[in-house]
Amino acid sequence: MTPTIWDELATREPIDPATLALILADQRTWSRRWLYPVLRPACNLLVALAVVARRLVPGRLTAHATMDALCVWFLRRCVSPAAGALLVRHFVVETNLLACIARNAGGPEVSLRPRSLAELGDRAVIVHDVNVYDVLGALGRQVVPPPGGLDTTMLAVGPIDAEPGTRRWLRLDIQSALCLMNIPFALCLSAEEYRRAVQSLRLDAHLLAALADLTGDPVYRTWAPAGVAVRVDSRLEVPRAVYEHAVICEYAHERLLRTTPPPATVRRTADAVGVPR
Repeated sequence: MTPTIWDELATREPIDPATLALILADQRTWSRRWLYPVLRPACNLLVALAVVARRLVPGRLTAHATMDALCVWFLRRCVSPAAGALLVRHFVVETNLLACIARNAGGPEVSLRPRSLAELGDRAVIVHDVNVYDVLGALGRQVVPPPGGLDTTMLAVGPIDAEPGTRRWLRLDIQSALCLMNIPFALCLSAEEYRRAVQSLRLDAHLLAALADLTGDPVYRTWAPAGVAVRVDSRLEVPRAVYEHAVICEYAHERLLRTTPPPATVRRTADAVGVPR
């Protein structure tokens, strides 16, 4: 039998196997294959118009509660349980990475670890972005490993309730979902908040550098996005960048688990995503 690209990815990608299986299954859905290529340019245009409109509106009018409610409703009714679980999981995984850096290098504690779709409705998007700036902003230029070895007790990912029993009108893949969710983000956040959220994606290189310094492992730096972080412009395709950012975080999280094994009480994520496989 001739190997496929999916066979190769399932073998080579440095991601927790069960999570990787969900990602690959999501990539093979009808919506990812047929709908996403249409949604991508259409949503990018709508977001560009929304960003321009928001900048023309005086003041800092926001609609955070509306944004949260729309996103939770959308995830429950139009996004597949697997894609919803992967989205919730990303909030936990990145919080774990930030918490590891903060615990071992000094910095503010972060605890944003939603366990369900409903918990994404409590300003999770805004808090998530602020946590990145707070933790990385507290670091000096040189991150020194702790003398007693890394504390990795914060790397647990518990069960995630993606509400697989909820009746859905559509079962969109995660990339199609990110394209559509970017529209209310651009409309409901202030221009400054949206810009801050988008530019936080450029800080992946700093996060990976901190992990490389803490562990002495140069592999983390190889996953840094191409280009330089010292550039703030609007030419970033947000849904695609968010997806790639989430995959990079999965790489880093899994490597931390493999190379600095946590205590036995810290659960790996293999059976923690609450959707059928």
